Amino acid sequence: MTQQSLPLSGPLVTLRAVRADDAAPLFDILSEPEVAFWWVGYTPEKVVADFVEQPEITRIIEVDGECAGALWVMRGDDPEYPTTVMHLFIGTRFRGRRIGEEALALAIRAEFASGITRVTLDPNVNNDGAIRSYERLGFRRIGILRDYQVRPGGHLEDALFLDLTRSDFPEGPPLPARD
Repeated sequence: MTQQSLPLSGPLVTLRAVRADDAAPLFDILSEPEVAFWWVGYTPEKVVADFVEQPEITRIIEVDGECAGALWVMRGDDPEYPTTVMHLFIGTRFRGRRIGEEALALAIRAEFASGITRVTLDPNVNNDGAIRSYERLGFRRIGILRDYQVRPGGHLEDALFLDLTRSDFPEGPPLPARD
């Protein structure tokens, strides 16, 4: 997905390019205890470095004109292995409405349309809510990435390796059903 393909919109979510004024709301979200538990160690400076200064991979998840979180879209460079890795977070008050699923579905559809054949995720094995959400979208469990993430205090935790391929959903996964 290139910046030229943004914004992408669904029923509730718009994925758009990052702007400098996104730094403060992103930091606020990353400071929420339920988000900071998984996205550890963010300072205002780290938010700018990791998100604002990386517009080629950062997508802002916007709901009703408000920054609800962010999505990293990291496409591999090797044409023999057309894979994209994604990471995302959303603010706690936006949870429960399948906003993260819609954001992923929009991004995956754009990646598949551009020639990518596989998208991978690697959530912490203990992040049950995220894993359930990803599996509802069609991601499959591939295996465990052992000693993958350094947690606060220095201990290591495993990640669950998940993927979704274009052969699973040639046009991309369906957007979540809305009531």
